[in-house]
Amino acid sequence: TEHDDRVGGRGFSGRRKKGRGPFRGKMYSEMNHRSRNRGGPGVRARLEEDDGDVPMSEAHDGPRNRYLPYGPRPNRTANIHITVRRDLPTPERSSSTSRDGGRRNWFKITIPYGKKYDKSWLLSSIQNLCSVPFTPVEFHYDHNRAQFYVEDATTASALKQVSRKITDRDNYKVVIVINSSAPPQSLQNELKPEEIEQLKLCMSKRYDGSQRALDLKSLRVDPDLVSQSIDVVLNQRSCMLVVLRIIEDNIPELQSLNLSSNKLYRLDDLSELAQKAAGLKILDLSRNEVGAILGSPHPFHVLPGPSHPALLQLKSDRELDKVKGLKLEELWLDGNPLCDAFRDQSTYISSVRERFPKLLRLDGHELPPPIAFDVEAPTTLPPCKGSYFGSDDLKVLVLRFLQQYYSIYDSSDRQGLLDAYHDGACCSLSIPFGPQNPPRNSLNEYFKDSRNVKKLKDPTMRFKLLKHTRLNVVAFLNELPKTQHDINSFMVDICAQTNTLLCFAVHGIFKEVDGKSRDSVRAFTRMFIAVPAGNTGLCIVNDELFVRNATTEEIRKAFLMPAPTPSSSPVPTLSAEQQEMLAAFSMQSGMNLEWSQK
Repeated sequence: TEHDDRVGGRGFSGRRKKGRGPFRGKMYSEMNHRSRNRGGPGVRARLEEDDGDVPMSEAHDGPRNRYLPYGPRPNRTANIHITVRRDLPTPERSSSTSRDGGRRNWFKITIPYGKKYDKSWLLSSIQNLCSVPFTPVEFHYDHNRAQFYVEDATTASALKQVSRKITDRDNYKVVIVINSSAPPQSLQNELKPEEIEQLKLCMSKRYDGSQRALDLKSLRVDPDLVSQSIDVVLNQRSCMLVVLRIIEDNIPELQSLNLSSNKLYRLDDLSELAQKAAGLKILDLSRNEVGAILGSPHPFHVLPGPSHPALLQLKSDRELDKVKGLKLEELWLDGNPLCDAFRDQSTYISSVRERFPKLLRLDGHELPPPIAFDVEAPTTLPPCKGSYFGSDDLKVLVLRFLQQYYSIYDSSDRQGLLDAYHDGACCSLSIPFGPQNPPRNSLNEYFKDSRNVKKLKDPTMRFKLLKHTRLNVVAFLNELPKTQHDINSFMVDICAQTNTLLCFAVHGIFKEVDGKSRDSVRAFTRMFIAVPAGNTGLCIVNDELFVRNATTEEIRKAFLMPAPTPSSSPVPTLSAEQQEMLAAFSMQSGMNLEWSQK
């Protein structure tokens, strides 16, 4: 197995440790005792069956109850979760009955440290390797984890097989943990289609188009909904998600939203509001229960002590973080328990404004103008300017060199490149990691020679992968996959120039023409350092090649135009004897006639 410092696995000692650490496992004797009492298989057999599972239990995975310093201590073993085994049993607690009467088994998928990954990259990477298509339900980030739900055991089993098969840009394995679960909240107490239509009508009556304002104050007791016996409880995730979906589909231009007096306890379900209504400027959350201790009839009636203000402020800060993606100019929070968490008004204003730097009004009070030092970034990147040569003479010299170089490089034999390199030339290949790259096995032919110094720390291997002398360089290039370069895709930049040295970079597209990766399209960047050779030639002293998979846009644009036919310079007429000598030299050296004649 591969070692991953981030997730506790079988490599941890079986000795039980005290404390509230996020990863704890049961003692060997404890597990064995349980197996004997149940008549199940022994520990060894269970471990062999549970091939590759990762035990995971985190202090945050249970119900989000308020910490009561003088209440009863919970059973510590309740924090231990065992991932589903290969046969993926489905306990009663993970089953639910849908509105149509069918049984549904649910599983929670957890990616530890998944918050650092982009959602689209993470899900597409998992789907690329998963043997069955899946629909993630309720994808969200919980602290530093990414989580979502899937509905059936077959999908959960397929997702389990993907664990540790994805490598991120920092060369860590992406771990996927499976746990049987109750149905996601968004599917509990689901609104029926006809109820959703009535909710749309109700929201349309509450929408002011001239102000782009939606008033959902005390929505549960709206007369139109009550008369239809429709219970819309916005502190239930299923109802809030329906409301957000209606906003996204019908009024994405929304600028003002009133959610006051809806008994909202947490702001988790509003975390996607910034994506649903990007132009929202006014948000009213007044007279809710944000920051209250769930399960306590008196949210902030706790024993006094120096630690409590800090505890409460941490709680409120965490709630505000969930909606800090909004570019709000006006916010209402008065009437929420979280307002009592701050020791004074200035701390309250400072904490809120830290999350909403453009805020002008808080709870109806004008705030001093924000002091902004940063310059807002432009919304679009400047267009690419194309190649840069510095002068027409350099342009002719470099383009002629590249035309000759890649005509040989794309041929069946690259031995003809010997004359292009200096006797003491150096060459290296590097494969950069990036979130846009598919699984690394698609670049297997290159990875064995990759000298990515960010990942490669062994100095011996660094030296070994650096090719020295022109013979070794050309021999190495001959081992790389056969290619066809799209000359029309080339972008050339002259980096530095002196009388005795020329440094330039080439960016472009090529495809492989044989082997397992035939027709695979790659992108490359090549950095050449060259010195003058003869009167009009170049000789390479340093060659750095970077290869990656081409993006979808690069693939779409590649090889649309035929490569231009190079315009040859006038060649002096050779006698018959000279032509025979030229042909013999070309055959012996492996160079084509043009290079042999130089």
